[in-house]
Amino acid sequence: MDSVTQAALGAAVAGVFAGRKCSPKILLAGAALGTLPDLDVLISYGDPVSDMVKHRGFSHSILVLLPFSLLLAGLWHKWRPTRFSFRHLWLLIAACLITHPLLDAFTSYGTQLLWPFSVSVAVSSIFIIDPLYTLPLLLMLVAGLIWRQQMARLCRIGLVISSCYLIWSVVALNIIEERVREQLDGTPLAGSPVFITPTPINTVLWRVVVLDGEIYWEGLASLLDEQPDVDFIAKERGSWLLAEKSVYLNMLESFTHHFVKYEQVGASIKVTDLRLGLAEYLPFQFVLASQNGEGSWAVTDPQRLEGPRVSPKHLPALWLRLLGNQDIDANLCHIKECPKPIHTGV
Repeated sequence: MDSVTQAALGAAVAGVFAGRKCSPKILLAGAALGTLPDLDVLISYGDPVSDMVKHRGFSHSILVLLPFSLLLAGLWHKWRPTRFSFRHLWLLIAACLITHPLLDAFTSYGTQLLWPFSVSVAVSSIFIIDPLYTLPLLLMLVAGLIWRQQMARLCRIGLVISSCYLIWSVVALNIIEERVREQLDGTPLAGSPVFITPTPINTVLWRVVVLDGEIYWEGLASLLDEQPDVDFIAKERGSWLLAEKSVYLNMLESFTHHFVKYEQVGASIKVTDLRLGLAEYLPFQFVLASQNGEGSWAVTDPQRLEGPRVSPKHLPALWLRLLGNQDIDANLCHIKECPKPIHTGV
């Protein structure tokens, strides 16, 4: 999740665990602890693929954060005596740190909760920025600063509301998953890998990607749709053109569970993460191979390409599709207006 959300979550958690001892300083400390795991973005692993894959790694691992919270609590208790017992202080610090990766695990990116073990969790029920999750926390924190005697209680209310919304996001995901499963059953795509994720800043409109060899199917599904079937578009997925695979490609395929597409662009091969983004706005694109003057291909050190920026003209279409207008397809085009040479319904 974004830094504002993580800071608000950390502050609210600190307020709840502090109880009657809660104060603005406690909220500030909680906000700092809540954003601390994301400082791993300052670490360079030497190439853009490693930077992507290893983000949310050791700094988001419960196996690291638990002993780290003990260390922080010990140092704080020794050098900055407080009204808290050591156990109480440790629980507060640990809760602020651990709720950060737990929330991240509900997004699509992938969070290594048990690093160094290769277990990446991505529930994919909430977008990385969702005001409906964040605003209750922020509003209750502001209210707590005004009515300080009720600070801990107001933090608890904010956490309950946001947690209920997070639970709702999982329920909404399951609704869409069931719709997609029923549609694909009995078709050639039954049992194919499926990835479902919310579209930006909501849990009503969902993006669905189904892998099918050298093509993939993409569709949008809204909880407000009258017709349950998703109108899928077949898109070129391509394949890796070289006999050998680079270590970077293996890392990327493993991290994305093979939800990538391969595309020759001039004298380069571009590999794109299909999980994150919408329509043609896919931000994680990497050049992993190039062709020399003699026409031979060779793997290269990865180079990240800048993805296309979202066009304002697509925002109204996105809003209409969220409201249940099924005349708008996964490319955010009106079906009658956009040519689709390989369009079909599954």
